[in-house]
Amino acid sequence: MALLSIVLPSYNEEQNIANTAKVLSDLLEREEIKYELVFISDGSKDATYEEIQKVAENNPRIKGARFSRNFGKEASIFAGLRLTTGDAVIVMDCDLQHPPHTIPAMWKLWQEGYEVIEGVKSDRGKESLGYKMSAGIFYKVMSKLIKMDMNASSDYKLLDRKVVDVLLQLPEKNTFFRALTFWAGFKTTTVEYEVQERAYGTSKWSVISLMKYAVTNATSFSTLPLQLVTVMGMVSILMSAILGIQTLVRYLMGNSAEGFTTVILLILLIGGFIMLSLGIIGHYIARIYEEVKGRPKYIISEVTENVQGEAVGTWKK
Repeated sequence: MALLSIVLPSYNEEQNIANTAKVLSDLLEREEIKYELVFISDGSKDATYEEIQKVAENNPRIKGARFSRNFGKEASIFAGLRLTTGDAVIVMDCDLQHPPHTIPAMWKLWQEGYEVIEGVKSDRGKESLGYKMSAGIFYKVMSKLIKMDMNASSDYKLLDRKVVDVLLQLPEKNTFFRALTFWAGFKTTTVEYEVQERAYGTSKWSVISLMKYAVTNATSFSTLPLQLVTVMGMVSILMSAILGIQTLVRYLMGNSAEGFTTVILLILLIGGFIMLSLGIIGHYIARIYEEVKGRPKYIISEVTENVQGEAVGTWKK
């Protein structure tokens, strides 16, 4: 009988662990789907990992790990993928905003031969206007950068074991899971879902953290921002040529003393382009620096007793 693994990245989610474990376990047992739940505590500052230990002690199908510090959601996803043993793997949020009732539909599509089942948002649920606007801008920008439609995408998806193995073999340290599943290809379909309200706690994503997430993912997956440097350089050259012609004409007409406002504005514009270009280049150099160092994506400081095999920096207490 095929095994379904579910990866649940968790950051300060102590209130949700027990409820999430119960809801998913009850659903999967009712649907007669053999399963395992893999919780990853991403350097949580509350009792998230202690709650994971409790549910793991009560259910042998649940296991978990704790990071030595906060490494981010991307690292949590890949750590979870590494610890899974299932024939198919679902990645979903620990707060159950990704609705569990769509899992049987995903499972059925996988049994029909699909290797990637993408969860597509039909409704984002209740969000503040500022968050909706920032999220909308984020997905539009990312869609342009990676040349894939990211507007309704999410981390909620089912992957066949062969897809998981491909992702785990990638050597890069700065990953963008959501885009990498598009890049990997394979036989893909979608399942629509409505974002659910959190049962406990509040979202850990702010507008600023979403912006940082966007910049990091854009530079780790696309070279388009570097091409913008060339575009800005061409614009600067064009404007400089126009100003040069204007200055020459004024000189020949005997009005060479005029035009200082234009010169100042052009200097400010070119200076802005140069600083922005240096910032973009510097960000890519930082990504290269991180990759060259070869440090692991994450460090696991502790795992539950039922975790088999080895993981990066893992020891049991």
